[in-house]
Amino acid sequence: MGESQAFDLLSTGTKRWVWTQNWTELRDIQERAIEPIMKADRDVVIGASTAAGKTEAAFLPACSRVADARLNGIGILYISPLKALINDQYRRMRSLAELVDISITPWHGDVLQSMKEKLRKKPDGILLITPESLESLLLNRASWCAEAFGSLNYVIIDEFHAFLGTERGCQLQSLVHRLEFLTEEKIPRIALSATLGDMKGVAGYLRPEGGMPCEIIESTASPYDLKVQLRGYVNPASPKESQPVAFELVTADLYSILRGTSHLVFANSRHATESIALDLSERCGADYVPNEFYPHHGNLSKEIRESLEARLQQENKPTTAVCTVTLELGIDIGSVDSIAQVTAPPAVSSLRQRLGRSGRRGQAAVLRMFITEEELSKTSHLLDRLRIETIQCVAMVSLLLNKWYEPPPSKQYHLSTLVQQTLSVIGQYGGVRADQLWSLLCKTGPFSMVDQELYSAFLKELGKQDLLTQTHDGQLVLGSRGERYVEHYQFYAAFSVPEEYRLEAGGRVLGSLPITKPLQVGEHLVFAGRRWQVQHVDPEKKLITLQQAAGGRPPRFSGEGQLLHDIVRQEMLRVYKQREAPVYMDETARGLFEEGIEYFHELGLDRTSILEVGNRVDILPWMGDRVTSTITALLRSEGLGASCFGGVIDIMNASASDFEQAARAILSSAKPTAAELAGDIPDTIVEKHDHLLPKPMRDLGYGAKYFDVDGAWQWLSSVLNENRLKETS
Repeated sequence: MGESQAFDLLSTGTKRWVWTQNWTELRDIQERAIEPIMKADRDVVIGASTAAGKTEAAFLPACSRVADARLNGIGILYISPLKALINDQYRRMRSLAELVDISITPWHGDVLQSMKEKLRKKPDGILLITPESLESLLLNRASWCAEAFGSLNYVIIDEFHAFLGTERGCQLQSLVHRLEFLTEEKIPRIALSATLGDMKGVAGYLRPEGGMPCEIIESTASPYDLKVQLRGYVNPASPKESQPVAFELVTADLYSILRGTSHLVFANSRHATESIALDLSERCGADYVPNEFYPHHGNLSKEIRESLEARLQQENKPTTAVCTVTLELGIDIGSVDSIAQVTAPPAVSSLRQRLGRSGRRGQAAVLRMFITEEELSKTSHLLDRLRIETIQCVAMVSLLLNKWYEPPPSKQYHLSTLVQQTLSVIGQYGGVRADQLWSLLCKTGPFSMVDQELYSAFLKELGKQDLLTQTHDGQLVLGSRGERYVEHYQFYAAFSVPEEYRLEAGGRVLGSLPITKPLQVGEHLVFAGRRWQVQHVDPEKKLITLQQAAGGRPPRFSGEGQLLHDIVRQEMLRVYKQREAPVYMDETARGLFEEGIEYFHELGLDRTSILEVGNRVDILPWMGDRVTSTITALLRSEGLGASCFGGVIDIMNASASDFEQAARAILSSAKPTAAELAGDIPDTIVEKHDHLLPKPMRDLGYGAKYFDVDGAWQWLSSVLNENRLKETS
């Protein structure tokens, strides 16, 4: 294997497998990962793009060590966020396991019971599993786990970036920590991740309790050359609520550009995914040519998804998958010719991950963005006039080229997942003292934001609902309701599908919408192609009553489901100020870009963040959603009718001086906590088990997730200082 010294450290069977792949050399991350992983005295984070060889970088040295050790029990625990990825890795790694003479077993809900039973009788080799199935094993087969994982050498976590900052990620942290507590051993953790901006933060998330050094191995190879095109479209104003005219233009271009080769089209929603795939397949039918456009999202059956994945892998037929995030992760689908993005991507890190699907085998990665803006009229909203979605795309591409990606969220409570983990640990051991629970889950575990006083109150709330009860000797055991709760098959997952709210206006049902971020009275909502204002929120009935808002057609702005970071909006501000049009835009996109830039400077937004328009004030903080939401909440606490949408704060029936007076009042008062601001939110039930907690406790978690009081305070202070300087100059 060339001049590789690391290769010589591998076991004979592992070397033989490498030779069967006809590799002439190891990739850079594979070469550098062998020694630190085989030492097994540290955690390792391996960062590289999709198809850069991360899986082999982990498994080659791990399998070598496990094969040589001849362990009794499972030697490698591989944890994946997707069942499909487990199936894919089982297919890929089975030949390696055979050559090193160790078994490999996939374990999730679709795996045959005969395979699981074989591992139960003789636990050994490699176990490929989801967090939910591992939760089930620890809860229901604790004694088996203690024996099966007693000689565990490694925990390998794939697509680690997909877990960062989520409830499921917190569950994963807790599960691995509980596994170490059960086995009384520090087990090296290996995280496989897309290369992100803050790799030290990623490493800290891998083992938040500390106690073992971590080595970061990032690919030194250039991930790809990148070709970008941004195509612009204008949606004509129309009184009809039919399919927008621009949709036909976009799908016509998708059809003519993509047909005949293989691509991924990311549409950011299941509804858009189905609509685009249907239109493209019907175009194939109209032209009497074979269909090559298919939808792919989580609501489709396993058979439909796997059939499309297999077709992409075979690479013998042109195939385009119109997909959501389901094909953003590392399922092996071979190489595609380009990535198409319809609407702005939800995050820079997401765009980076998607691009890893293109540009393999020495070819440049190709990104095509198809962005629609609304035709302007006298009543057009500020966001439409600023061509905000076009500017956001330009800003995200700029950040991508500068290798900036969203860092993992910090200082989160994850109380919903703490409910699950508390009940799971009690169920695992039968009975546990409160101080032992706090020590395992909070003091040394991932719930470090929860102190003893808060956890004591937390346990009392669970006790009030008969989820747990205390015995005469002080042990906490599951209550009768708690036993039923943990026995339900849905208990093992830390996440849930958001509940749907019914939307009504004037007594007429408009439809339903899953609400991941509860709405307040006075806020604006876009639905059925119109702008609405929230009149009333009924959390118990899951009903939102709306009234039509003034201002004509609503702005089109994607990505409300994911919080936009401060850096993205600050980069958007830089793009507006510098006026430089990227070379990768077509004529329409360039025209839209220039319209937005011109309007920005016409309004003087390069000099001010406050616009007075009739009886309305628009505030543009150019900060992320957390800061913008916090400023909005603070202004509302001063009696102003503020609402935020797409990074802009609208204050109705107010003047600029009203805003400044409110800002001074806010800054002269005691700084509220994020939880206190959340107290004014009528419905803070967001995560799966939130309904089991009292509102003051939920407010802690909600406030930490959606508000940034310090950031808002800093922005308000800077705006007042700027205005003060202007007045004195």
